[in-house]
Amino acid sequence: MVSIKKESSVDISLKLQKTPIAVIGVSALFPDAKNKGEYWNNIINEVDSIIDVPESRWKIDDYYDPDPKAPDKTYCKRGGFLPDIDFNPMEFGLPPNFLEVTDVSQLLALVVARDVLKDAGYNDEQKYDRDKIGITLGVGGGQKLITPLTTRLQYPIWKRVLTNSGVSQEDTDKIIERMGKAYIPWEENSFPGMLGNVISGRVANRLNLGGTNCVLDAACGSSLAALKMAMSDLLEGRSEMMITGGVDTDNSPFMYLSFSKTPAFTKDDKVKSFDIDSKGMIVGEGVGMLLLKRLDDAKRDNDKIYAVIKGIGTSSDGKFKSIYAPRPEGQAKALKNAYANAGYPPSSIGLVEAHGTGTAAGDNAEFKALEMVFGENNSDRQYIALGSVKSQIGHTKSAAGSAGLIKAVLALHHKVLPATINVTTPHPDMDVENTPFYVNSETRPWFPPKTGDPRRASVSAFGFGGTNFHVTLEEHTKSHSGRYRIHDVPNSVVLKAKDTKSLLEKCKSVKAGLDSNKRDSVYWDLIMDNKICPVEKSDARVGFVVSSSDEALGFLDIVISKLELNGELEHFVHPKGICFRSSGMATKGHVVSLFSGQGSQYVNMGKEVAINFPVVKDGFVDIDHLFIKDDKERLTDVVFPIPKFNDDDRQND
Repeated sequence: MVSIKKESSVDISLKLQKTPIAVIGVSALFPDAKNKGEYWNNIINEVDSIIDVPESRWKIDDYYDPDPKAPDKTYCKRGGFLPDIDFNPMEFGLPPNFLEVTDVSQLLALVVARDVLKDAGYNDEQKYDRDKIGITLGVGGGQKLITPLTTRLQYPIWKRVLTNSGVSQEDTDKIIERMGKAYIPWEENSFPGMLGNVISGRVANRLNLGGTNCVLDAACGSSLAALKMAMSDLLEGRSEMMITGGVDTDNSPFMYLSFSKTPAFTKDDKVKSFDIDSKGMIVGEGVGMLLLKRLDDAKRDNDKIYAVIKGIGTSSDGKFKSIYAPRPEGQAKALKNAYANAGYPPSSIGLVEAHGTGTAAGDNAEFKALEMVFGENNSDRQYIALGSVKSQIGHTKSAAGSAGLIKAVLALHHKVLPATINVTTPHPDMDVENTPFYVNSETRPWFPPKTGDPRRASVSAFGFGGTNFHVTLEEHTKSHSGRYRIHDVPNSVVLKAKDTKSLLEKCKSVKAGLDSNKRDSVYWDLIMDNKICPVEKSDARVGFVVSSSDEALGFLDIVISKLELNGELEHFVHPKGICFRSSGMATKGHVVSLFSGQGSQYVNMGKEVAINFPVVKDGFVDIDHLFIKDDKERLTDVVFPIPKFNDDDRQND
């Protein structure tokens, strides 16, 4: 007999510890967000993207009834829905007549996969070995296209019902023919167009990727299951880069009926993860992808590195009371496996992006699992931020893990602790004050841990059937220099010309350029750096402060209208903060700096500056070292305390 040596879990853990995985590209399409920038912007600005079902999806009156027991009706009419985006089929070599019989998941996956390669700098113009790039995606069940195609198979039933109701054969045939026109036809492209596995296959085909190509269905844990496989491909040397993530575009009536009859939906308008008033979940749609590479290879190739994946843990709940009831002990196994995989203790984590669906059973079970693992041999209290992006975009099902993973990756990249919204009081059953956790209900700067370890974050995703996944990551750099922010930050814009007429033309030119290039961050950066038109002292000029290209376009409209109406103006100050002066109007007076003096300190003072400017954050860190040296409490813990949920605690701050 031949003896085959099996690779042990210890061997696999050591392999990952020696070969961490770098995240070098991020792309996101989630409710109210067409790209990763808008997604991150919404996260840190605490935007609630849950809305009523749009008319373009399905009519609320057709399927909604507030009574959970009403047959064939959903008692929820809210959700997180993908925004409309431009899609050019010819860009991907797809004939337009394919679109009707191709599920939208396949089409949007092409867009997001293209963008994740572009984000990492591996676009079509650059040379790389496509045979060594693979794609694994989390995808659940069937796609929306299945419903209209299977509906056409009901014709015999309709025919019998109509005939038995006294409708003539001729009228029956006409009615069925008319009804059939409401549904897409069966033809040669319908079958591949509706299949979930073809989502990754379509990407590999159109982007010419030669590595592993498959989808994994672990229900709501699918994205992290796909991540696990992508990491294995890299560790085994099968691929040089891997696209991974999750895809779910199905907020159809079928999906609403599925969760209504479980029942898992809330009757409220909001998702309230870990809150005392949490009553259930709301579904969302999403497509999120990351581009992975072995860390040493990413460094060698001078890739942009958002964060580093250090460990991943998996488990099953085993035999339990219900196939969909979460089991804390099962989840805890996945958590423990992740930290054994990473080679560092759970106590070193600063942020946990939880599964956090908002259901009482789910949140309670998850928090018990977290406490089992993080509370073991750990007496420290309330220093780990706990949250869930589902409070903002809903539960994106198969894409849920990618939504949380991208949030954690960008949090590490920006050194920011993102908010979990809609929390008024943490659920008392959690007894969160006596655990290592606090519910982070506001966006805050993320300072390095006292231990000197890197900033670390973890993400959980659990699925029906008792499948559990937990991934842990850490920052790549402790601070930034140069441009690194993805979200919008207020910046000054100054435009100049030799006279007012020339300035008007300059404003029109910049507006046209910005309008046609507003998806181009390079053009926007040039404007923000005032490199489009550096200022001379005697020039006519206009200046304002804006946070985004859309805001700049609106301000430029105001300037253009004002100068077109009166080109002889010497100066004006608009209430929105737009300042103009002509070339003939010299600057008068002196510049004065005002310092606020003593006694003006307050909680969270300078929070926005500390979040957005590393030099300020690093300054706080330097001061912290002085306080620690004198055995004092860190200044940052005093100025930026963890969120409080009652008036007495807030007053004490």
